[in-house]
Amino acid sequence: MLVASVNGARNEDVIQPCATIQTSDSVVPLGSRVTATCVIRDDCPLATGHIEWRLGDRFIPSSPVSSESGRVSVVVIPSFNHTREFLTCCLQASPVQVVGGVEIRAGYPPEPPQNLSCQTNLTTPNTLTCCWDSGQQETYLLTKYTLHTEIWDMNKNYTYKLQTGVPHYTVPRSDFVLFSEMKIYVKAVNELGEASSVPIVLEPVSAAKFDPPKILEVEAVPKKYGCLKLRWSLSQHQAWMSNLLLNLEVRLKTADSNQWSEQPILMSRVKPTRSVDQCRLLHGTRYFSQIRVRYKQSPWSEWSSSQSGVTLESAPTGHLDSWMRLSGDHTHKQLNVHLFWKPSKQFRANSQNVSYIVSVQKPPGEKGKVCSTMGNYCTFQFPRKAKKVYLSAVNAAGKSSPTEVRIYQPKARVVISDITAVPRDDQTLLIQWKNVDTSSLTDHLVEWRPLLKTDLSLTQFEIIDRNQSSLLITGSFEPYKPYRISVYPRFKDGIGLPQTVNAYSRQKAPSMVPKIRIKKTWQSHIELTWDEIPLDQRNGVIQSYKVFYWDEKGPINVVNADTEERRVVLKNLNALSLYEAFLMVSTFGGSLNGSTIHFEIEPFDAVTVVMIVTASGVGLSLMIIFIVMTCFSNHKRLKGHFWPVVPDPANSSIKRWTSESSQETHLAWDRDEPNPIYLSHLSFLDLPMKLGKQEDDLWLNSAEDTSDLGESICGSPFIPGYSGSNSDSVPYATVIFSGPCSSPPPKEPHVYLRSESTQPLLETEESFSPKCYQNMATDGMPREQCFFGPSHDCVAEEGADPAILWDDFPFLRALAMNDTQND
Repeated sequence: MLVASVNGARNEDVIQPCATIQTSDSVVPLGSRVTATCVIRDDCPLATGHIEWRLGDRFIPSSPVSSESGRVSVVVIPSFNHTREFLTCCLQASPVQVVGGVEIRAGYPPEPPQNLSCQTNLTTPNTLTCCWDSGQQETYLLTKYTLHTEIWDMNKNYTYKLQTGVPHYTVPRSDFVLFSEMKIYVKAVNELGEASSVPIVLEPVSAAKFDPPKILEVEAVPKKYGCLKLRWSLSQHQAWMSNLLLNLEVRLKTADSNQWSEQPILMSRVKPTRSVDQCRLLHGTRYFSQIRVRYKQSPWSEWSSSQSGVTLESAPTGHLDSWMRLSGDHTHKQLNVHLFWKPSKQFRANSQNVSYIVSVQKPPGEKGKVCSTMGNYCTFQFPRKAKKVYLSAVNAAGKSSPTEVRIYQPKARVVISDITAVPRDDQTLLIQWKNVDTSSLTDHLVEWRPLLKTDLSLTQFEIIDRNQSSLLITGSFEPYKPYRISVYPRFKDGIGLPQTVNAYSRQKAPSMVPKIRIKKTWQSHIELTWDEIPLDQRNGVIQSYKVFYWDEKGPINVVNADTEERRVVLKNLNALSLYEAFLMVSTFGGSLNGSTIHFEIEPFDAVTVVMIVTASGVGLSLMIIFIVMTCFSNHKRLKGHFWPVVPDPANSSIKRWTSESSQETHLAWDRDEPNPIYLSHLSFLDLPMKLGKQEDDLWLNSAEDTSDLGESICGSPFIPGYSGSNSDSVPYATVIFSGPCSSPPPKEPHVYLRSESTQPLLETEESFSPKCYQNMATDGMPREQCFFGPSHDCVAEEGADPAILWDDFPFLRALAMNDTQND
């Protein structure tokens, strides 16, 4: 245009352009058709030539219009795709002469503003803030927005000019009334048109977001189980609005829950001055509650702070899931019982303080009670033959119906194999196993507990279907800490052997590596050992032990060790070479290397070998010579130490029962014929009452060893220091008295019991002792007695000569039975 202004004709000192350009519009919709006409003045001083058009720096063809002068040209742009560009008219000359031009702008008309909303602020000062969306499409033209309000009750209209690009505006308190309806809309205007939003009609107070209300008190409703009463109020700044009817929402959660109720409870048209009741809650349960309010369709306030209350108690209902683990030797009559329980899905404690009673009676009472606790387990002893116990929950309002707990006896049956535990995340473990046989199964029981803690209350369990072979357990698993997981198969008549695995929710490298110790070395070998890593420092399941070792010249060698044995043997080591070695311990979460040790192999020379062989040969020769000399020696004392002489009872006698003869008599080794041998002894048993016939038969017919009957209450008078059957001497016979040995002689005859020692008294198997014997009474008259041996053909002979009987049993002959000696 500047050039066109220069290239003009002077008329009365006013420069006139050489040409004029006419367009359909200088602002057009983007992509629309544009038509322009260029007319060159007759008095234009420029040379005549052909007219051409340019859009920016690009040539566009024209369509000439017939005229006498030939100085009119028309151009048509079918689609104007520039937001802003110059269209110029030029004459073909050298150089090209610009004789006229015009700027054309293009864009879009404004979109209607969307999502208009307003919110009242009730804090001081009160304001009304409205916001909207300008639209997704860019207009490429200057667009102006205005906010319009109309208060119908007061017949007042307000228009507010808005800043460009700011899609919100705050109406001052003086321009609206809280309880009067008003119409609000936004208008957008640019050079291609205007558009208005959908108007909204509201009462400013209904667009107010209240402050969070306050719960004053939560308490149980008297005589109404499962109900709580909430007293509440608005905030201090909004207390002047307490007469409004508001909408109220209440959300609750129990004390042991982390989640609020998914669907809050809505209560309409409630005044802050009135309390509200919440019912259909669990009995005897502590609930935390929060509330929020709004007026009509206004935004909800934020949730209030929490307050808690407890509903009225009632007796517990439902049954308990239980798990009983038994222990104890089968030889004991009592079983050690660990009983665990947890609430079932149907169980309701209906109280804050619940205790549990285990009893052998139904219903459980004080008489048959074996356990009472407020925990989740109980330990007690129980008769092995018991079949069931009863478990009940108790609170201040009453008792639940007893849950029958069967006592599953352990069975040596294995129907589960290949148990594994895989962590899904830090709080979840997937337990899987294989069922070998499910035909006799009733269900499975999965038990898990932390290994590093001994508190039995931390034991958890789950009962699952017999056809199931996996379980996803969730809990507060500590990372790097071991948990023991066991799966038990249960049958109708007992419980089978469990399969157990240790698991970690997360693993890492061990916290320590044990120190390597050298156990022994020989030739070119060395054995290395180390201790087990403490359970609390493993941080995972030990996967491998690896020993790395090397010398100054050789490469690094690696030996894998068994995780259970914790030892390795390094072979083919070079003598006089200094070796270094260290241990690496690995888990699924990482590995850790231990400290390095140094060792070397001493040379094993030929001289040492010869010395060891020579010493071994000499020692073996001496031992052989000693054995031969001992076997063929005639020295009786030496021979007697290895082969003791067994006495012949027919040539044995006993010394008088006197203080002078209470000494041991040694064998006469230097005589060809043996002296009477005093190897045995007598012992006395006191019986509190006379043996009955049944007791006599018991003694006679017993096939058990009675060699220990020589153990006497009074001790043996013939062997000093004798203390019973534990002595090295062989008891010869036992004299049984019906009264204490210090009492006067009884009227009943004494009883003599022969020893049934398994050691033969003679060198041959044939017995030279008589089968039947008689006791000599104090009056010298014989009486029939037969107490030696179990033979049934032993019949006492009446009228036999007493002297002959004592000669047949010389050992008893030495016992003078008279009143003085018994005293």
